[in-house]
Amino acid sequence: MLSNDFFDVWRPRVLSVLRIAAALMFLAHGTAKLLAFPQVAMFANLQLFSLFGLAGVIELLGGVLLALGLFTRPVAFILSGQMAVAYFLIHAPQNFFPILNGGELAALYSFVFLYFAVAGGGAWSLDALRKAA
Repeated sequence: MLSNDFFDVWRPRVLSVLRIAAALMFLAHGTAKLLAFPQVAMFANLQLFSLFGLAGVIELLGGVLLALGLFTRPVAFILSGQMAVAYFLIHAPQNFFPILNGGELAALYSFVFLYFAVAGGGAWSLDALRKAA
């Protein structure tokens, strides 16, 4: 049986792994919208000064900062809010249930980012390095 010491040591590290994985997946939404990479047909004629364009800017900048673990708490709070707005603006009007309205990912991102806003970036983050210095 694993001791509490094991979990105490690995908890902040696994938090960092979750933060990096979520940030890189989220970042792909921003790069698809703004840099056409990967190319998504739905974003082909995206206007920068539109709701989706603004979302792309937030996803690109927020995804990079979150992946690095820099200003994790405020960035994650903003990203959580963005995903909540996306859910209620785009998905919820279609159907009450996330599995039926296609909003599972937006809802999950919102709650994961809310967790990062409270928990921070973990052991492997630039925030942790700044705190140690």
